[in-house]
Amino acid sequence: MDLTQHFNGHTGHVGDHAIIGIVTVSDRASSGTYNDEGGPAILSFIKEGIASPTTVHYRCVPDEQSIIEAALIELCDDIGCHVVVTTGGTGPALRDVTPEATARVCDKLLPGFGEQMRAISLRYVPTAILSRQLGGIRGKSLLFNLPGRPKSIRETIDEIWKAVPYCVDLIDGPYIDTVDNVCKAFRPKSALRR
Repeated sequence: MDLTQHFNGHTGHVGDHAIIGIVTVSDRASSGTYNDEGGPAILSFIKEGIASPTTVHYRCVPDEQSIIEAALIELCDDIGCHVVVTTGGTGPALRDVTPEATARVCDKLLPGFGEQMRAISLRYVPTAILSRQLGGIRGKSLLFNLPGRPKSIRETIDEIWKAVPYCVDLIDGPYIDTVDNVCKAFRPKSALRR
């Protein structure tokens, strides 16, 4: 499934146009037997928290490593997404292979993403230690794995995204402006536009 949405950005933004990919990894959601809730939770954050004009490309794929890898490569290499966010498939279950697919397509891993997301989730549930989320870079794209439940997604992305815009700056991507009262991005003073 491929859905593309465009957002004009919030009034007064100082950002550039950003292209973001969302990949929901779920056998049931991709087959239509279950409504995807993770992808819409990420999209809700993008609408609320990103001030820049944004184009979002959405995919829903089964828990098959080769299919996940193909979706990530397409979003990074063919579509040119600056950020690709996944949800689902990060636990210890036999079919949970999202981290393996992400690691395989990345040129560099950023272990801090997984470490911080687990630290955030541990405030709420002891089973956060079972999560294998990670982040990394492919070319000029930042990729990272979020948890699968909407509540957990918002608990983590609202904090994790604070580091995303500057990371995108460092890999020669667009200046992504954020809505400060939702998620104020951190940048050194020399890198700020406002």
